[in-house]
Amino acid sequence: MSATTDNIILPEGSIEKHTTTLNLGPTHPATHGVFQNILELDGERIIKSTSTVGYIHRAFEKIAERRPLYQITPLTDRLNYCSSPLNNMGWHLTCEKLLGIHTPKRVDYLRIIIMELARISDHLICNSIVGVDSGAYTGFLYVMQFRELIYEIYEEICGSRLTTTIGRIGGFERNFSNAAFEKLEKFLDDKNGYPAQLREFEKLFNRNRIFMERTIGSGPISAERALNYGFTGPNLRAAGVDYDVRVATPYSSYQDFDFTIPVGNTGDCYDRFLVRNEEMWQSLSIINQAYKKVQEFKGAEAEVFHADAPDYYLPEKKDVYTKMEALIYHFKIVMGETEMPVGEVYHSIEGANGELGYYLISDGGRTPYRLHFRRPCFIYYQAFPELVEGGLLSDAIITMSSLNLIAGEMDA
Repeated sequence: MSATTDNIILPEGSIEKHTTTLNLGPTHPATHGVFQNILELDGERIIKSTSTVGYIHRAFEKIAERRPLYQITPLTDRLNYCSSPLNNMGWHLTCEKLLGIHTPKRVDYLRIIIMELARISDHLICNSIVGVDSGAYTGFLYVMQFRELIYEIYEEICGSRLTTTIGRIGGFERNFSNAAFEKLEKFLDDKNGYPAQLREFEKLFNRNRIFMERTIGSGPISAERALNYGFTGPNLRAAGVDYDVRVATPYSSYQDFDFTIPVGNTGDCYDRFLVRNEEMWQSLSIINQAYKKVQEFKGAEAEVFHADAPDYYLPEKKDVYTKMEALIYHFKIVMGETEMPVGEVYHSIEGANGELGYYLISDGGRTPYRLHFRRPCFIYYQAFPELVEGGLLSDAIITMSSLNLIAGEMDA
């Protein structure tokens, strides 16, 4: 942070007043990312906040216009990197919508397991960081070991951990291994897995007097203002609106699952914290349901992990090494030699931060004519000045954390 002191010229006869201009970011540890906020302070109180949108803009949408479908998948990893499988699945579902590919039920259920694990991974990071910014570091250390276990499950499935590029158009690159399911069972175990740790985490924070005083009333937003900005996800539900893409427009067979939508009242930091906590419980319930459904598949059905889409689904590697047709298809798909159908589609999923959408226009070529990412963080950041002005500097930090602003997603 850097600061300068400015004189404010007031009407004759009034007392001269000094304010401080403070650069919050762009690389300060408290911002948890590359954000530039120029604050005008009267003591510790924020009079004005000016946010720089596009500070680390990386032109992902323009790059995507020169890339075939599969080469765009790694770009989506770099949006919200705390839950990259959700970005990957959302992109593949958009491609499938354009291409007319319908995935088998088992693929849908496997995808839901991964997407809900990603949601938990994202929420546990967000809420534990809110704890850190309020002065409580212990909860962060408690839950990080289970984020590590989630990453190990990713690793068993696709070989990667953070930026996963997980799955393919039509399903997954391979069936889930027994080791992946064993680690999933370890994560879901009620006594020694994440449920027990989440209960401990809630005991540390939910009724903690210091934490409540730091978060209740900090960075509030009304339901009307949230809707006017275009809020979605946990930040909108914390304000009292029960909108969830998984329920409003179900995808990947979410209609087969029983879960509730947590809703808050005031839209402040405390409500956002509680909503994300409850969403983790709901995600655990969904994963348990999905795992039971996967176990019901027997015989040949238990080996299904992708749709029948040879024009866009990569052939098995052993066939690529031994069969000319498989080698040709592999080359055509990876290098984008297959032309897409002409069309215009929008598909959205319930990302960890809200409605994550992809607007894809194809003119029949090998790459998208236009691709737009609907990033929820881009919308939240527009509201950040309104949420912090009039409040204290310390509240601005915790408000930013509770919104879960991810710079990569905001400035794609």
